Amino acid sequence: MNHLAADTAARRANVTVLGRPGGRTVVLVHGFGSGQEMWHRILPAFTGEHRVVLFDQAGAGHSDPAAYDRVRHSSLDGYAGDLLDVCAELDLHDVVLVAHSVGAMVAVRAAVAAPQRFSQLVLLAPSARYVDDPATGYEGGFSREDVEELLDSLDHNYFAWSAAVAPMIMGTPDRPELGEELTHAFRQTNPETARDFARVTFLSDSRDVLARVTTPTLVVQCRADALAPATAVRRVHEGIAGSVLVQLAAIGHCPHVSAPEETAAAVLTHLRNPG
Repeated sequence: MNHLAADTAARRANVTVLGRPGGRTVVLVHGFGSGQEMWHRILPAFTGEHRVVLFDQAGAGHSDPAAYDRVRHSSLDGYAGDLLDVCAELDLHDVVLVAHSVGAMVAVRAAVAAPQRFSQLVLLAPSARYVDDPATGYEGGFSREDVEELLDSLDHNYFAWSAAVAPMIMGTPDRPELGEELTHAFRQTNPETARDFARVTFLSDSRDVLARVTTPTLVVQCRADALAPATAVRRVHEGIAGSVLVQLAAIGHCPHVSAPEETAAAVLTHLRNPG
């Protein structure tokens, strides 16, 4: 394991490098409310053969609190810029980006901005827009009123909100310990920055970015996903030309936590045969 210590983009993002030094690079991009620790179950499938780079997005995990900028991080482009800064600093090329939830749209924006750095994208439970758009027939899974109510609840009491929402996101009531793990991850995030990131997450619209993706892409869909319903995931697949859609048996929004073996198998199959 190698933790970057210098006062750099990598240090600010709490970068960790694992696995085979000469292996192909896989960068793992987490979603809202968690940090790099949520990938721990899936790591053994990759570290024997690949060089794995993990990091904490601004305001999350053990990232440097001073790295969070309310202006820069008022859009997903700011988070994509952080990802690109880390890749540039570590001189990463031929990178496979494996990204979860809103992290998937961060990865998409990074791949559009610097396609020469990335060879493959894997998007786990992605949604380009969470809010329904009746004018275009788009179904994101939430009405605008739903989202405003969710954000208002978060503003009122972040810790109570975390305890209520995390198990719903995990979607595994028969395994309550997983919901508790996500709740704990939520509570490691500063409530103020969590509120900001929640607004960016739930109010962003990345649909127009999808058509600009040229990187071979795998889109991974789960069953009974409360945050990224089938309609939204399929629109991501349809929006990225040539992308491959895989339906997992996994239930809920976090397959890398609830079904790591199945998720890893789907990702590794794509890495070996992106077509």
